[in-house]
Amino acid sequence: MSLYGFVGLKGYAGGMADEALWLYRMALRVALPLAAPVLWLRDRAAGKERPPLAARLGQGLPPVRPGGLWIQAVSVGEVEVARRLVRALDECASGTPLLVTATTATGLALARRTLGERASVHPCPLDLVRPVRRVLDAARPAALVLVETELWPEMLHQASCRGIPVAVVNARLSERSFGRYRKAGALLRPLLEPVRLVAAREEADAGRFAALGVSEDRIVVTGNVKYDLEPDPSPLEWEDRFRAWAGDRFVLAVGSTMEGEEAMVLDAVAAAGGKGRFMFLVAPRHPERFDAVAELLERRGLTLARRNALDAAPACPDAFLLDTIGELSRAYRLADGAFIGGSLVPTGGHNPLEPAVWGVPVVTGPHLFNFAEVYAAMIESGGVAVVHGQEELAAVFRGWAENREATRQIGAAARAAVEANRGAAARTAEAVLRLAGLPAGGA
Repeated sequence: MSLYGFVGLKGYAGGMADEALWLYRMALRVALPLAAPVLWLRDRAAGKERPPLAARLGQGLPPVRPGGLWIQAVSVGEVEVARRLVRALDECASGTPLLVTATTATGLALARRTLGERASVHPCPLDLVRPVRRVLDAARPAALVLVETELWPEMLHQASCRGIPVAVVNARLSERSFGRYRKAGALLRPLLEPVRLVAAREEADAGRFAALGVSEDRIVVTGNVKYDLEPDPSPLEWEDRFRAWAGDRFVLAVGSTMEGEEAMVLDAVAAAGGKGRFMFLVAPRHPERFDAVAELLERRGLTLARRNALDAAPACPDAFLLDTIGELSRAYRLADGAFIGGSLVPTGGHNPLEPAVWGVPVVTGPHLFNFAEVYAAMIESGGVAVVHGQEELAAVFRGWAENREATRQIGAAARAAVEANRGAAARTAEAVLRLAGLPAGGA
């Protein structure tokens, strides 16, 4: 239960933060035993994985050098932000001890793969007294760094008890989230007291945090760390094979898709001239959907190769299913154009910067609130098309495939939008080090 749930306790707490915290603890003790078997059965049915419970209880922690930073990132998107922040930290304070935690199994896997050699990596503890204390006892951090906006009452409270300052980095607060938090009014102010730094993405986010009661002298606008994505040139073991399969077909990356979107894209491609003109690189957002998407592609008459079954791939597939975690950002370099999912359905959109950094043009549906300011910059640059239905999506695909040179120019505009907004990671790293009292040049 994040602060969203905590807000709901206001009516029972009499306006007292300590009473609300007590109620929050009681609610978790009652709810967790009831919810755990339901969640387990639901995850098992969906094929979804979660970090082991023992680890979520703060057990089996890896060795952690004290006096550094505890960086909490929820899932894949937040871990990507953490990676860029860690790189920036190392540029000005190499050797700072780091503990990186992630909430989801996919986020944890990415953190271990990309940061495991640099940092101690562990699942985020459940927001209970003992698990949080175990992690704090092991790490003894100089500061707790929360990526974006995942504020947990117990974690904040335990940090406050120990005098550990909290930073919220790449901080974002949408209008919808702000409305929920605002309901708590003065109740939240004592809980937010340990938040000594809000490194906000833009002025609107900064204003909303100030309206919640964070002192303005603790808020700084550092920009969006996600722009500091650097293209990763490391090879993909299947890259040469994929290029041979694609030939001169237009390679359409269909990335971070949610349920129903793959079918919409396929319908639009059919309207744009049929499957023979396109080679698909499909990467669903959630691993538990890999098999269902494979079945959909085959039902649509596409010959299919799967990343995790390369030995069984047909001679010249129409579609390549990227059924792995952590390769999509590099795979975009193989694309001529990219559709970014979570946008034709009201999820709020996913990150368009991963294809843009390779100079790949982007098309998206109308639901963009998760990346509103990023899309605004890319729309202004001319690097992205926003569509509102299948007819418009088909028109974009047709235009891309029929005029490759114009498509490359659109991709160059997308890349220019990324270049124009870099620098947030370095600014954020400097602010975090000042907050933690860690000197530049080493821990």
